Amino acid sequence: MEKSDAARVRDGSGRTPLGTEIYGAILSRILTSDLGPGDRLTIDTLARDFGVSQTPIREALHRLDAEGIVVRNHLAGYRVAPKIGREQFEDMVEIRLLLEPAAARRAAERMTPEAVAELIRLEAAMQSLHAQRGSDIASYARFSEIDAQLHDGIAAGSQNGYIRDSLARLHPHVHLFRLRSTSAITAEALDEHRRILDAISARDPDAAAYAMRRHIEKSAARFGAGFEK
Repeated sequence: MEKSDAARVRDGSGRTPLGTEIYGAILSRILTSDLGPGDRLTIDTLARDFGVSQTPIREALHRLDAEGIVVRNHLAGYRVAPKIGREQFEDMVEIRLLLEPAAARRAAERMTPEAVAELIRLEAAMQSLHAQRGSDIASYARFSEIDAQLHDGIAAGSQNGYIRDSLARLHPHVHLFRLRSTSAITAEALDEHRRILDAISARDPDAAAYAMRRHIEKSAARFGAGFEK
């Protein structure tokens, strides 16, 4: 399929495969600090860099803007947003601790076997990315995307739309992964994910809620270390 054709084929979310690919490529540059806070992003330049039309570039930038990763100025175009500050970080952790253990608890009670299998597939994909990360600079960005999908899958499995929508509006994963990029971040997260999925698979609500709470607390400690004392 030609790129111009791929850009016109949209999935159920309204996104095109090419737009999603460009989103991941730009996000990778941001997460690996190739693009830093305040750096300007011009549609023409990005279209030339990626060898595509402006349409998928606009789609990717619109998505990044919605997630707070880039900011749009009516006169100056797009720039990479500042990283979240300590206060925003602490507020985000507080909300996650309120919502995600409850989501994991309900997921252990309500998820279908097919939905649990999808979570396990995502976890396996993250394992694979972690293993290859040393040779693939884009895998850290992809890891953050799948991490978001896994947490969203658990929230969806809770069958509580309010919890899922509230977490989705936070976009916590891309904000957190901008703070630090070390192999310890991914390695430790994988072990914690496995404990959550084991509890959900075992239909143990208490264990699922506890494992999720511990994961968020440990994640907060890992990413919080990126702030100056």
